[in-house]
Amino acid sequence: MLHYDLHLHMDFQKTSSRLDHIGITASILCAMHCAVVPILFTSLPLLGLGFLANTWVEWGMIVLALTIGGYSIGLSYLRIHRRSLPLILLISGFGIIMLGHTFINGWVEAIIVPVGGLLIATAHFVNYKCTGTCRHNPTQPSPKGRALNKKLYS
Repeated sequence: MLHYDLHLHMDFQKTSSRLDHIGITASILCAMHCAVVPILFTSLPLLGLGFLANTWVEWGMIVLALTIGGYSIGLSYLRIHRRSLPLILLISGFGIIMLGHTFINGWVEAIIVPVGGLLIATAHFVNYKCTGTCRHNPTQPSPKGRALNKKLYS
């Protein structure tokens, strides 16, 4: 059982790392989208990129980033590091994005919303670092892992 549990733990760390890379990329793309689309709004149809200004695209990107962030950072918190900073950054980033999209208009929105996206990218980066620093000797479970194994298998 111990080998199986360590294998699952190590697989999750790899999956979490990949999701953090995807989350960082998605969040930065979201921030760039939110910053550039208002500036190029009138030029997008001429370039065949008018769909980028669609509200559904924006909300789709937000939902995608929330799903990846919630899964990656949430499960890393629960299973690996128990550090709250990545969760705080993630929630703050989404709060800023929601505030910007809901209550703020014009050029101020084009500044505030990308800040939220960059905060989410920072949350993924911090989570990636926390996950990497919490690795332990793969032949021995961590103290939390031993306690969890006792609870699950006794």
